[in-house]
Amino acid sequence: KHCYAETFAERFRGVPGHPYENGFDLQLRPERLDLPLTWKRPRKIFVNSMSDLFHADVPDAYIQSVFETMARAHWHEFQVLTKRPERAAAIADQLVWSPNIWMGTSVENQRWTSRIHELRKIPAHIRFLSCEPLLGPLDLDLTDIDWVIVGGESGPRARPMREEWADSIRRQCESARVAFFFKQWGAFNCDGRRVGKGKAGRELCGKTWNQVPAATLA
Repeated sequence: KHCYAETFAERFRGVPGHPYENGFDLQLRPERLDLPLTWKRPRKIFVNSMSDLFHADVPDAYIQSVFETMARAHWHEFQVLTKRPERAAAIADQLVWSPNIWMGTSVENQRWTSRIHELRKIPAHIRFLSCEPLLGPLDLDLTDIDWVIVGGESGPRARPMREEWADSIRRQCESARVAFFFKQWGAFNCDGRRVGKGKAGRELCGKTWNQVPAATLA
């Protein structure tokens, strides 16, 4: 709901030659799979930032090719985020889980905390939660979770995030000794007022929170 990637991609539907000529329709780009191997300087790479690698229509063989590339490009760190951790868990034994691959799932409200159980089944060296957009309070079991990202929703139809929701997650992370990263407030500030794009900042309770797990580069 209110997906930023869909909104962005659909702007360019029908524009000849544009990467999003087909809008938000699922597309595979096998010709680009080896691109990270050409980047010699180490990077943090957010895999499929505009899609979901574990979408039902992405073939297992294609996912395997992506993981093989990530393993070969061991000098980069790859962050893979999915709303479908149950599929990732189901085919995990078919994938190469090198130490530089971080695996995460989205947890927007309490309903989706069930995804955390599926994430724990995956043998990734770093497991993380993306609570963005955070749409309600969360009571989290952070067993075997290494990192939690929290952020509010952006865009014209954004829903506000409450400070107490985000701070509760921060305190849960502190108690469980899990790295906590507060990404942004989004369209609404900590007082619940809609502000201009980027003006709400990223301070939570008067501080910025930039914790990340220890590096895993080979």
